[in-house]
Amino acid sequence: MPDRNSTSAAPTAKYIFVTGGVTSSLGKGIISASLAKLLQARGFQVTIQKFDPYINIDPGTLNPYEHGECYVTDDGAETDLDLGHYERFLNVPTSQANNVTTGRIYDHVITKEREGAYLGKTVQVVPHITDEIKRRMLLLGQTGQFDVVITEIGGSIGDIESLPFVESVRQLRWDLPENSTLVIHLTLLPYLKAAGELKTKPTQHSVRDLRSAGLQPDILVCRSEYPIPAEMRRKIALFCNVNINSVIESLDADSIYSVPLLMLKEHLDERVIKKLNLKGGAAQPDLEAWKDFLGRLKNPTEEVTIALVGKYVELPDAYKSIIESFIHAGAQNECKVTVRSIQSDNLTADNVAQQLAGVHGVLVAPGFGERGFEGKIAAVQYVRENGIPFFGICLGMQVAMVEFARNVLGLKHASSTEMDAQTPEPVIAMMEEQKSITKKGGTMRLGAYDCELRRGSKAAKAYGRNQISERHRHRYEFNNEYLERFEAAGMLASGRNPETGLVEVVELADHPWFVAGQFHPELKSTVQNPHPLFVRFVKAAIQYRKGL
Repeated sequence: MPDRNSTSAAPTAKYIFVTGGVTSSLGKGIISASLAKLLQARGFQVTIQKFDPYINIDPGTLNPYEHGECYVTDDGAETDLDLGHYERFLNVPTSQANNVTTGRIYDHVITKEREGAYLGKTVQVVPHITDEIKRRMLLLGQTGQFDVVITEIGGSIGDIESLPFVESVRQLRWDLPENSTLVIHLTLLPYLKAAGELKTKPTQHSVRDLRSAGLQPDILVCRSEYPIPAEMRRKIALFCNVNINSVIESLDADSIYSVPLLMLKEHLDERVIKKLNLKGGAAQPDLEAWKDFLGRLKNPTEEVTIALVGKYVELPDAYKSIIESFIHAGAQNECKVTVRSIQSDNLTADNVAQQLAGVHGVLVAPGFGERGFEGKIAAVQYVRENGIPFFGICLGMQVAMVEFARNVLGLKHASSTEMDAQTPEPVIAMMEEQKSITKKGGTMRLGAYDCELRRGSKAAKAYGRNQISERHRHRYEFNNEYLERFEAAGMLASGRNPETGLVEVVELADHPWFVAGQFHPELKSTVQNPHPLFVRFVKAAIQYRKGL
């Protein structure tokens, strides 16, 4: 039997592994973030990482319909959207180290093989791939910055793609000292309407599959539409070989931000602390600020409707961070924000007034490609001419500049070279350093960049300061050759990169709220720190609804 102390150095953190079974989309990311929040609220330093089983190096080249939004970190990593949940719950930045894919693992191992690092050995899934997975699973814990590292394993138990990750966890449980690891398995208890009862068999089978791979779960978190009777908990505990108090009920919640309190009620954090023998935390988590946020979220005094104009609106996860940012900003303003998704493909100059009727603000979303571009321009023209609060993000800013060039400056053929490479008026053009790049993955302008805001501008007033840093993901930028004409006509460059002069924020001086950014502010909005541009945009929508 392997020696539990066979690792070369003692771990500097405890490791929690979260797996899922029965079906996908059960909410492993939310459970992981909720547990992390409870541990953080007790005073522990916690981080979360996601191991995804797909072969892509990262999600950067995936269609949003395939995998939802691509979440970008400060260090420029294109990552899974679950990292957004981690940051929004913990208010702690993540990095490239927090998201690892099968593709990245294999790329690293194959590169080492080509360099001769394995000295002629036959390179195999075990031990070479699993050794690399284990190395990356331990990296954050070895920095000395964290007491607990939570690792979410993507996919469902039984998937072929996830097997190397599960095997790596099995090995780590033997490699590391006792009480250093813990496995939480998230399952589903389906409700059969005809029988009028919850069914445990899918959970039993899921745990059986997990155990057949060599992993015995320590805690079961059971998603359910209805409360789990005590007798059913005993049955699950008996057949799945766990303690009855380690069968955790996870009822459907009215908000993902309610889940930490539901898990607190189920004593999930207490079970984890006991099983990992964690020392030094507070007797009870300090969740007063979290409860205050929930109180404002669930008891609004105002209500507005915001139109989200985009090309991927059929899949809400494609704009996940934007939706969550409106929740944060709404709570800050004690306002319920109803987001009305509008497919930009369907917008025209003839129907835009009808499509946007009754909204109190319009956000034009980020995106790539020509599809829906003209619809977004129609939306921007309508809100600009009718004084409706407007917020543009990334492509949304570029659309605003093209619309202004066409309809205010009179440059009828103005466009972006992304949409029309031969446009005679390229007000939006590819960045100079991007022109020699041929590979698509990980080559955009990515990560956090500094921006200087113009004193007295709407943006500066919203932030309350003139120096900011925001995250980017783009290849095209505003063409500064047109800047003088834009500013002379009232479109101000209120934020610019101090090193390159790149226009980062624009706004109209004579409009109640017409602000757009080349960056992605939604990626830095959290429960604890709602993004100031979203907060001010929602406030402008409230004022518009009141006729102020």
